[in-house]
Amino acid sequence: MPATASVKARIDDLRRVLRDHAHRYYVLDEPSLPDGEYDALYAELLALEQAHPELITPDSPSQRVGAAPDSAFETITHSVPMLSLDNALTEDEWLAFDQRARERLGWDLSVGLPYVCEPKFDGLAVSLLYRDGILVQAATRGDGQSGENITANIRTIRSVPLRLIQSKFEPSLLEVRGEVLMPQQGFEALNAQQIARGDKPFANPRNAAAGALRQLDPSITAQRPLDFYAYAVAQIEGADWPNSHGQTLSWLANLGFKQSHLVKQGRGPVFVQQAWQSLLDARESLPFAIDGMVVKVDDRQLQRDLGYVARAPRWAVAYKFPAQEASTLLEAVDFQVGRTGALTPVARLTPVSVGGVMVSNATLHNIDEIERLDLRIGDRVVIYRAGDVIPKVMRRLDENDAEHEQRQRVSLPTQCPVCQSAVVRLEDEAVARCGAGLFCPAQRKEVLKHFASRRAMDIDGLGDKWIELLIAQELVHSSADLYSLTLEQLLTLPRMAEKSATNLLNAIAKSRDTTLARFLYALGIRDVGETTAAALARQFGRLDALLAADEAALLATPDVGPVVASSIRQFLSEPHNQQIIAQLQAAGVNWSDQAAAQDLPQPLAGQTWVLTGTLATIGRDEAGDRLRALGAKVSGSVSKKTHAVVAGERAGSKLDAAKEHQVQILDEAALLALLAEHEQMS
Repeated sequence: MPATASVKARIDDLRRVLRDHAHRYYVLDEPSLPDGEYDALYAELLALEQAHPELITPDSPSQRVGAAPDSAFETITHSVPMLSLDNALTEDEWLAFDQRARERLGWDLSVGLPYVCEPKFDGLAVSLLYRDGILVQAATRGDGQSGENITANIRTIRSVPLRLIQSKFEPSLLEVRGEVLMPQQGFEALNAQQIARGDKPFANPRNAAAGALRQLDPSITAQRPLDFYAYAVAQIEGADWPNSHGQTLSWLANLGFKQSHLVKQGRGPVFVQQAWQSLLDARESLPFAIDGMVVKVDDRQLQRDLGYVARAPRWAVAYKFPAQEASTLLEAVDFQVGRTGALTPVARLTPVSVGGVMVSNATLHNIDEIERLDLRIGDRVVIYRAGDVIPKVMRRLDENDAEHEQRQRVSLPTQCPVCQSAVVRLEDEAVARCGAGLFCPAQRKEVLKHFASRRAMDIDGLGDKWIELLIAQELVHSSADLYSLTLEQLLTLPRMAEKSATNLLNAIAKSRDTTLARFLYALGIRDVGETTAAALARQFGRLDALLAADEAALLATPDVGPVVASSIRQFLSEPHNQQIIAQLQAAGVNWSDQAAAQDLPQPLAGQTWVLTGTLATIGRDEAGDRLRALGAKVSGSVSKKTHAVVAGERAGSKLDAAKEHQVQILDEAALLALLAEHEQMS
């Protein structure tokens, strides 16, 4: 059926948008569309061209991989083109790929094809050329036919071998394909440096890696935390090709190339779907960004039989994850008051699906962040959501500057939106606060919620609803008032039955027996989290010793710097807070004093431990407390600096990370033995 004028116009419009984005993404390193929107537009173009092949032109984005190389670098022509991969955006599209492959091969439908599943790194594809085992050339993918010569920059990446590990299979010529990326930890540190210098932070790790690789001065690249993972071979001379892709990866590892521990091999579409789900579940705990899973037929002869289309192999596909970014409209900005009085701006958005979740609100951190992003009401913004983390506004999409300038600016309120007290912002702080302190109802509610939380005083059953009612009925004005509540008072609350009231009073009474660390954390001192509260309890042993400590004594505590020491001293010096602490003790809140840290051995001082999985004999909370008591720091993530990982039942990705970093791994029995040994010495 001939194409209509509207179809032709739509194809032309899609090509224009996709070309513009490709230029911004590959050449300028300034993406203009979230990945999910780009994929959807590209899929629409492919569908229209497939329906109307007479409209396909050589300059269509479907006929090329990317954009032309930057003219600031020498251009290198690839001996073997660096092709792209077709995408599978849904399970149905993945199953269709598997079916097409089996039909082309005439494969027995009762036997699954052999597959290799690898993480799809969100970095930059590069080609490395080795002659006689020595790195002689590195190039970006560019447009697939030619790329940029980045040899000097690639040589600065420590995970790229300058000389191959010698083996009897060492080839005289080897071209390796792989991905340059920036790990999440390094990305966050780099952005912190950018902001501290007053420079624009990078939008994501991929952009940061692109910026590092395209530095004309290799010494700057050397300062950036880049990594390289090899995933394919393009040319071999002087050695035999491995028979499968899995063997290729093993061979590359033997030659000295870094490999991901997430690669899986198996048969059939069910295996692939399970591997995809497993990788999706682990995504947020990985040290690097991925946006899907690459699936390859794991047999070179089958790959040759399947062959290629113009821009991609028929034996591989990128099985993408749900997009974690989306664009939407900023409708308004409200300010919420936290338990420390901090005013946090919250973006109110036109609802949009991000990572499978409908998002209508996103944090904006503080007024400086709004000014840095140059946000105004009515702007289109890009929203990012990782796992269960609160959605964030990443950036404003470039639009008509004149229209943007006419939109309403976002201003910091001069009065607290809850109690109308004056808003205070110190000169050296980014955060503005309500000046009313604990007398602000919003702060009172948040202070009580924090006080009753599980890791603080652990008052079971005292949830948000009851706290709000207790405050509304003026039965509670501070945390100390909780311990004077009576059954008669609770029964006056709407929908509070006698059994529920009795259970709540029993939970409050039970919370009287606690630890000094929990008590300090429950007070809600600004900048004092669980780890710092535990460090203070270890350092001083007794509350009276802490109350008498000056800032110099506080600074001797591990993890306490000048800002935290000032916050502690300011809180403990406030008469109102001293009164509440005294009232809590008078109400029977108690703990066992202990010897101060300087009087006790700290055998695990300077060590970082990680707990993962289920511990059957002791819970992870207790295990963490006992490790901290011996001087250890307990972290939620594994790195090369981790001293040991304790793995319980159903240990997850942290155990895999420990193996990758060659970190010592203990089971629960070994942990208990270690604790018993050191605690006896203490």
